[in-house]
Amino acid sequence: MQPDPVGIAGSTSKGATLPPRFGSSEVPASRATQDRIDIPEFAPSLEPEGDISPDRFLDRELSWLAFNSRVLELAEDPDLFLLERVNFLSIFASNLDEFFMVRVAGLKRRIATGLAVPSPAGLSPIEVLEQIGEEAHKLQERHARVFAEQIRPALAYEHIHLMHWNELDEDARQRISVMFQEKVFPILTPLAVDPAHPFPYISGLSLNLAVIVSNPISDKELFARVKVPDQLPRLISVDGPRAGAIPGRVARFIALEEVIAVHLDKLFPGMEVLEHHTFRVTRNEDLEVEEDDAENLLQALEKELLRRRFGPPVRLEVTTDINPNIKALLIRELGVEESEVYSVPAPLDLRGLSAISSIDRADLHYPKHVPHTSRYLNESETSKAANVFAAMRRRDILLHHPYDSFSTSVQAFLEQAAADPKVQAIKQTLYRTSGDSPIVDALIDAAEAGKQVLALVEIKARFDEQANISWARKLEQAGVHVVYGIVGLKTHCKLSLVVRQEVDGLRRYCHIGTGNYHPRTARYYEDLGLLTANEQVGEDLSKLFNQLSGYAPKSTFKRLLVAPRSVRAGLVDRIETEIRNARAGVPGLVQIKVNSMVDEAIIDALYRASQAGVKVDVVVRGICSLRPGVPGLSENITVRSILGRFLEHSRVFAFGNGGEPVVYIGSADMMHRNLDRRVEALVQLASKEDINTVMDLMSRYVDDETASWHLDNQGHWNRHHLDADGKPLLDMQSWLLDSRSRQRASARR
Repeated sequence: MQPDPVGIAGSTSKGATLPPRFGSSEVPASRATQDRIDIPEFAPSLEPEGDISPDRFLDRELSWLAFNSRVLELAEDPDLFLLERVNFLSIFASNLDEFFMVRVAGLKRRIATGLAVPSPAGLSPIEVLEQIGEEAHKLQERHARVFAEQIRPALAYEHIHLMHWNELDEDARQRISVMFQEKVFPILTPLAVDPAHPFPYISGLSLNLAVIVSNPISDKELFARVKVPDQLPRLISVDGPRAGAIPGRVARFIALEEVIAVHLDKLFPGMEVLEHHTFRVTRNEDLEVEEDDAENLLQALEKELLRRRFGPPVRLEVTTDINPNIKALLIRELGVEESEVYSVPAPLDLRGLSAISSIDRADLHYPKHVPHTSRYLNESETSKAANVFAAMRRRDILLHHPYDSFSTSVQAFLEQAAADPKVQAIKQTLYRTSGDSPIVDALIDAAEAGKQVLALVEIKARFDEQANISWARKLEQAGVHVVYGIVGLKTHCKLSLVVRQEVDGLRRYCHIGTGNYHPRTARYYEDLGLLTANEQVGEDLSKLFNQLSGYAPKSTFKRLLVAPRSVRAGLVDRIETEIRNARAGVPGLVQIKVNSMVDEAIIDALYRASQAGVKVDVVVRGICSLRPGVPGLSENITVRSILGRFLEHSRVFAFGNGGEPVVYIGSADMMHRNLDRRVEALVQLASKEDINTVMDLMSRYVDDETASWHLDNQGHWNRHHLDADGKPLLDMQSWLLDSRSRQRASARR
């Protein structure tokens, strides 16, 4: 990731110039279009009134670690279903890996290049790195303890065992040895380290065995490395693929690295294996693509993806029983600091627990959830399948996934558009999508049917870059017009536009969402979306797509706020309206739900609102740099966080507006990257019913009777999930599941 350019993230109130549309009359080979978008100035100052607190912001990196600590709290909760607790352990490990690969790696790079500056929280880069290390060590140790002391015994009680080799019976050992010989041994590559063999490259996140062998003739000890193949299952089922699916029946698993370890003599015949230890390296895997200089963005990105594999190490994980001499050798050869070494009990890399969490034991999982079709789509005239266009002509349709089905709404919308001979054109943004995407298939079908199809593919979506490159090429081969957006900006907005020929002329049908067009994640990401045939929204989307694919830098919008030009300014303007109302004696209200709350201009506007007496409620899943409840600064602000079965992903911006609420939904989080370096879109809801639905939803999210974490003014998150009598508070996600079931039952009656 490139450091924030001075004048964009560093000074959000001033006009910041993004890369020019084209530097010359010659069109570059890359299909990534370029534009000059001016971020307008807006009147409000960036800071609250009165004395300015030097520590009014919480550090974003430490706040992220606090978020992952909340994930770990779910794994520690004995009242949750056991295999869901196992899943949260796996999620915690995966989250922490990405944090080191991107955030820690980026911080280290900025320190090394002298580009790092003090954080808004007032901490120097070195202080941030030291506090990250201190907190991350505590979290990894706690993570390992939760598995060893809570989860492993609880699994054993349910007859699910992670075995050691010496605990297996002879028949099981024989079966696994045969499996090793047939499926594992042929792909293993032992790498010696000696004067003729330099220390090998260790790939990021790979699990490895450090092996010490002795030559019986010379009695000389030698070092070798064996990589645990990541293309094989990390945990091997001793009792077959269906093990564990039947309550009461024993399910035994053994780690692949342990199987390899007991067969090391097969890899080093004639040598004596003295000892072995597992270790793991995390590398800098963030991307740096200088788009302005790239002749072809795809080629530049593919080159950078190759370079990513060889990024410098940022963390070394070893088991607590490792030989100190081997540990010292790894530190020296990998070039890591002692503080970057994380010693935890085996097994390392608990992401592999996903093999256990996916066991089909209904009694150990959340009850199965089947998304329902929106009742407004079910009102269609056809009985076999909802006619999405007919439903959209009747009214706007607010969708709430995964409670409302993605496949019978958004997916059906695009599939029907592809098959409908009256549809003339489809325009679509794709940020992340699945490997077998019906969305991509629908776009291909539409292009092959002769429709005009535009796909704006964001090939720089982190860790999905290679998949998106593949989809971009597949779309191009089918005749889809593929563009990659505006140089210097990621296209993160979630938009679909369908143009249909009807009796009275062309009509535009639109979808604007808070989540990706990804059918698989739509089953467990909580998101909002709007299906509408509103003329103003259709006109806005046409302008925005023209800006993304062609030349339209001066476009203005009626129902949209679009970053980097107008999201921050538009939201601050709405906050200022609430401040004026409060000062005039009219109750002011601001309610925001986002994944991250970091942007200083937005936070300072909320501080000003609190000082004016506006009630401010913030619901944030992950990072929050806002410090609530500080006397004289933010005593009217509450910050809540809800984690659970579904990943809270929707973004909502609601304003009291003197009794006539204004509500936006969209793709933007309150971060510099979203507001300054991405194309984001928020749409203002028009239907009073939809506005009331979202306002009621937000009221329940921030209710003290709803289970959540509360952020205090010292930056600590405190879990509130039991009432004064020790009874569980309302679980928001379970309540929404039940409400959909009640709605469906009522509709049937």
